[in-house]
Amino acid sequence: MGNCCRSPAAVAREDVKSSNFSGHGDARKDRSGGATAKKTITVLTDVSEESIEEKYLVDRELGRGEFGVTYLCIERDTKELLACKSISKRKLRTAVDVEDVRREVAIMKHLPKDSSIVSFKEACEDDNAVHLVMELCEGGELFDRIVARGHYTERAAAAVTRTIVEVVQLCHRHGVIHRDLKPENFLFASKKENSPLKAIDFGLSIFFKPGERFSEIVGSPYYMAPEVLKRNYGPEIDIWSAGVVLYILLCGVPPFWAESEQGVAQAILRGIIDFKREPWPNISESAKSLVQQMLEPDPKLRLTAKQVLEHAWLQNAKKAPNVPLGDVVKSRLKQFSMMNRFKRKALRVITDFLSIEEVEDIKETFRKIDTDNDGIVSIEELKVGLQKLGSQLAESELQMLIEAVDTNGKGTLDCGEFVAVSLYLQRMANDEHLRKAFSYFDKDGNGFIEPDELRDALMEDGVDDCTNVSNDIFHEVDTDKDGRISYDEFASMMKTGTDWRKASRHYSRGRFNSLSVKLMKDGSLKLGE
Repeated sequence: MGNCCRSPAAVAREDVKSSNFSGHGDARKDRSGGATAKKTITVLTDVSEESIEEKYLVDRELGRGEFGVTYLCIERDTKELLACKSISKRKLRTAVDVEDVRREVAIMKHLPKDSSIVSFKEACEDDNAVHLVMELCEGGELFDRIVARGHYTERAAAAVTRTIVEVVQLCHRHGVIHRDLKPENFLFASKKENSPLKAIDFGLSIFFKPGERFSEIVGSPYYMAPEVLKRNYGPEIDIWSAGVVLYILLCGVPPFWAESEQGVAQAILRGIIDFKREPWPNISESAKSLVQQMLEPDPKLRLTAKQVLEHAWLQNAKKAPNVPLGDVVKSRLKQFSMMNRFKRKALRVITDFLSIEEVEDIKETFRKIDTDNDGIVSIEELKVGLQKLGSQLAESELQMLIEAVDTNGKGTLDCGEFVAVSLYLQRMANDEHLRKAFSYFDKDGNGFIEPDELRDALMEDGVDDCTNVSNDIFHEVDTDKDGRISYDEFASMMKTGTDWRKASRHYSRGRFNSLSVKLMKDGSLKLGE
């Protein structure tokens, strides 16, 4: 009765908040003096405690992300084929990580069943992981389908865009901002040519109320709206991201690109869209006008999802040019997609090398430098802490680092923020971790990543067509053009576009508070230096 006057989004939001984080228990020895054991955290409070194996047969691995692994699973009673995303509790290092998982489950339960969104079946939990059971999508990622298709046209791009914007409209109508719209988060349900396209990942999504604004920088660099960088945004950011995807669909490269994430942010804030490169001169004016209006820098002037769907280009999608956009677009799309996949794979490997012990060591460092034991560190305390971690940063850089991760504007870091910063610094600056990741690809141990080794590693993630991967990736990474990737070339690729300023509470879930963006007296925006 008490919920009858509140929106479903409000009820779901309160359901998330009502769950209490139990925290990591202290390590304790058992009575026999054996190995230490840790109390496990409880993430979900309203799910069955039965083992995932009791109800489902868990089969082969389908994909792997920063936090979890997705498996093919079969419901024992009905024999239905499903997907199970298992999120390891070992990687839920802070209360905020746990809250993110709770919110992801709440949002998937909250959103209505729709042909454009992967359907959620149930969540369950055991001592080791949280398991999200959902519809199986076997048709592959959006870009993979596009580059495999022999006849890719403006009309096909319009059909994809309609689906993506319909997902945005559905989310916004139900009080949800997606916050991480990108091609990797859309899969085709099956391998059939007319298979529906479905949104699959709501790990960074958040509930919102009308007029509510957010400040946390979240998402993926290429698809990030300017108001996200300015730390003052609402649901309009999803339209911007969809506009970026549309631009890529039509020409094969992102509209805002640079060698570093700071450069990408600067390009986003400048907002200059290139309509001169091929194949833009041959693309309809109607398509260009929609891109321009979706990538409107002022969120108040940007089209809503409803307005995008009412735009003439989408209304007349069946009449859009059916002329192939050309091999150059397909080649760009494949290179962009495969390079992203290579980096994602390498980062996942590196993340796996960060052990629980390393996290505990960092927490201990935090406790040591938190001299007044108030649970936060000042810039002076942080200076000492980072020196202990082997980082030699100037005071101005330390201040910027605090600004980059201090989402609440406190001017200090709490333990969770400190752990995230430290892990990020270790992950990207630790030569040992990079070498371990390199070794993962260098299967024969000869000191180089060969084309077939990279192809095989990418095929582990379910990529069917990797035959031309050396042409797509080696052209960029193999700088000395000897037909193989050395460790130095690999390390350079990993560090290009990767700056310590992107560290945040959730670097491993796609979040990064990458830059300090300041409003100058003349009204311009300045990026921190």
